[in-house]
Amino acid sequence: MQKPLQLSFKNIEGSEAMKAMVRNRVDHLDRLHPNLIGCRVVIEAPHRPGRGGARPPLGISVEVEIPGKPKVVVKDMEERRNPRDQAAVVNRSFDVIERKLDETSDIVQGEVKAHEAAGETGTITRLYPEQNYGFVEAKQAGSLYFTRNAVVDGRFDELAVGMMVHLTEATGEGPMGPQASSIRLLGADRSGE
Repeated sequence: MQKPLQLSFKNIEGSEAMKAMVRNRVDHLDRLHPNLIGCRVVIEAPHRPGRGGARPPLGISVEVEIPGKPKVVVKDMEERRNPRDQAAVVNRSFDVIERKLDETSDIVQGEVKAHEAAGETGTITRLYPEQNYGFVEAKQAGSLYFTRNAVVDGRFDELAVGMMVHLTEATGEGPMGPQASSIRLLGADRSGE
């Protein structure tokens, strides 16, 4: 990490065992994700002890800075009945941080399907303006049904058989089988001009 670990305790005495546990989890994060900028951990007892001398719950906040992305933040709380409860809340919080960092890493590396960027070019093959639908043929997707509402910027009436368009395939089938969730006229920018 580019910055040293920031570890603080509020309304609770930080034991050496707790500090070591947090440092071990942060070191593990740093090995898994060597590009991390920094990590801030706050462990606190947010409430005073209740009646009968019950221990206050233990809260934890973990913030991890990563380059070019918003901070990854996890907050958790655990009732404390015995000292092992402290380890449970710390481990659970760092497990969530690891999953979130893995997801972010997968997206950056392109392993997660980007739905908005997905799509391909196709050709309008049939139009039924009076029934408000048509069909588009795409190399990878095949023949897809689409409705007037799927045409971006309300430009359904500008479509013609043989016209090239950009399409996004829907995840589910429509009443006529596989369908396109959006049709965009080629050369049309997002504002519809």
